[in-house]
Amino acid sequence: MADFTYKVDPDGVAIITWDCPDKSMNVLSREATPLVDSMIDKALADDAVKGVVITSAKPDFAGGMDLNVLASIKAEAGDNPAQALFDFTMAGHAMLRKIERAGMDPKTNKGGKPIACAIPGTTLGIGYEIALATHRIFAADNPKAKIGLPEILVGLFPGAGGTTRLVRKMGAMAAAPFLLEGKLSNPQKARAAGLIDEVVDDPVAAAKEWVLNAGDADIVKPWDQKGYKMPGGAPYHPSGFMTYVGASAMVHGKTQGVYPAAKALLAAAYEGAIVPFDTALKIEARHFTSVLMHPTSSAMIRSLFINKGALEKGANRPSVDDQKVRKVGVLGAGMMGAGISLVSAMAGIEVVLIDQTQEAADKGKDYTASYMDKGIQRKKATPEKKEAALGLITATTDLDALTGCDLIVEAVFEDPGVKAEMTKKVEAIIGDDCIFASNTSTLPITELAKASIRPEQFIGIHFFSPVERMMLVEIIKGKETGDRAVAKALDYVRQIRKTPIVVNDARFFYANRCIIPYINEGVRMIGEGVEPALIENAAKQLGFPVGPLQLNDETSIDLGVKIAKATKAALGDDYDAGAADEVLFWLFEQGRLGRKSSAGYYDYDEKGKRTKLWPGLREKYLKEDQPDFTEVQHRLMMAQVLEAVRALEEGVLMDIREGDVGAVLGWGFAPWSGGPFSWLDMIGAGKAVEICEGLAAGHGKRFEAPALLRDIAKKGETFYGRFSEEARAA
Repeated sequence: MADFTYKVDPDGVAIITWDCPDKSMNVLSREATPLVDSMIDKALADDAVKGVVITSAKPDFAGGMDLNVLASIKAEAGDNPAQALFDFTMAGHAMLRKIERAGMDPKTNKGGKPIACAIPGTTLGIGYEIALATHRIFAADNPKAKIGLPEILVGLFPGAGGTTRLVRKMGAMAAAPFLLEGKLSNPQKARAAGLIDEVVDDPVAAAKEWVLNAGDADIVKPWDQKGYKMPGGAPYHPSGFMTYVGASAMVHGKTQGVYPAAKALLAAAYEGAIVPFDTALKIEARHFTSVLMHPTSSAMIRSLFINKGALEKGANRPSVDDQKVRKVGVLGAGMMGAGISLVSAMAGIEVVLIDQTQEAADKGKDYTASYMDKGIQRKKATPEKKEAALGLITATTDLDALTGCDLIVEAVFEDPGVKAEMTKKVEAIIGDDCIFASNTSTLPITELAKASIRPEQFIGIHFFSPVERMMLVEIIKGKETGDRAVAKALDYVRQIRKTPIVVNDARFFYANRCIIPYINEGVRMIGEGVEPALIENAAKQLGFPVGPLQLNDETSIDLGVKIAKATKAALGDDYDAGAADEVLFWLFEQGRLGRKSSAGYYDYDEKGKRTKLWPGLREKYLKEDQPDFTEVQHRLMMAQVLEAVRALEEGVLMDIREGDVGAVLGWGFAPWSGGPFSWLDMIGAGKAVEICEGLAAGHGKRFEAPALLRDIAKKGETFYGRFSEEARAA
């Protein structure tokens, strides 16, 4: 069955319907472009056809391009993948331009057939670019639908005419949020912004009526008319010039120069705006091809689209019957417990929220009420949804209310004794089949499971804060954790619409194992006399959302002190963070606990807003001689990457995909790189070993290259070449 079907109704309107078989949402396949092209030819050549409506048989119009297509074209192209990608892109442009021109005379702009797009729901990426090429866009009044161009979020930019058309339609300034930020809008907001033309109850009927009544003037795009002037001014116009200068500064400020797609998008928009439309499309295609050929694009697509999607669909789920959660008990109504209750209720799961006092339990439930109130103010929620969510949460001190729960998530104080006591109390109440999960961020699951009478049903489910915003959930298998517990955790994470990774038990698991050395390396450099701003900016210019000092402020310095003491007690002579501890403990003694005390590495104003780095750091530690900027970046990067390699080497990570996806989603590891293993493959294992040897000579054994990294370098391999699904299956 083809992805698109063609039929002509009794009124003479050709209906081209998109309906990808065996897919919940339409995505554009490699074969679809010539198919649609032939259908447009058929409609234009048939005198009985008065116009065309392009629509979808599914509740949504399209989720975008099947990004696997781009990878396959690149792989099959042999020695000239750039030419193959460019040709494929230009074929798409030709098809969309055929829709846009619709058979009209090139000189008079007359004689064309009206072509409309009727979108029932969400329309993203290439789906919206197809709609943009039609003469009028009708959308169903569906408040849940999203319309826009999110390509920038996976390391691309709209390369099927979306950049060129949207800039010419709206002007560079108005188009910027939709192109450079990937902003998505519901139909009403999309119409108000000028992305679509009409919001109606029945978009197909409205589109057909318009097609039957449209005249020549209704179907000529502004940029194909004589005297067209770009909204906001072209680049050589005074106002347009200022727009592009400002956009360039904004892009560089936000990307720090490490995201090539944003720079290429801006170049395509600028260069395209000073040439005829068809030339602009060719310029867009060239820049799009250059981004596709850049290693960051492949890495981001692989991690943030292909691998992320595979993990969310249960790539590593054990073969166990459906373990959908019906009723979850949350122990502890603090910030984490309140967030877990919120996302569970939002997913339609019944929640029992337990705390020591009714006041604390109620406060935890109020977190959901406040969250929903903010959603109502922003028109992203309704009073009815708020009432439904709150109705699912029972806030209580009564442990007997946990009867009937099929999953328990313990989020009490981070103390093994407290957790053990709660485990025993709760297991005396819950059913034999109930899975017990701990939300601990640092305590080994195998040790915590010793308090359980059913260790095979004990597992770690590590949420990141704030729970409602962070997409990653780390699932930790203890030594005795069984398959059903793993399946239960994975199914629960899918229900709450987050991305899971499954790791084996070890101190700090995976995410914190990598995050803590990153923070420690930054703090260690403070103690060495490195300029604090140099440390923070080195991190940001690597693409990290926050530097190690700001991250320590956010996670709190007193928590860092607690973790340092516990780790030192556990590791003894193997503990290697004393240099960082000196600075950390000094700040703690000064009462500078981070953001929560409005004083840490940074100063904060009376409203708690971060202002500047605290001058006291420079006064106490700063030295005149400063390290090379690149050396600082290598230290910050390798502090994390080497721990990721060790985690894979030791079997803590069981799937390289989880290592990359977990790093990007869990702590914002340089998203442009696709994750630590993608980054190593990007620079080459040999180069990585060379960097390690230099750092180890100057800064100690923590930078020594792990045996796995050395072996891959010696054999000229890559991490994905050795550990990908394809490599393991071979």
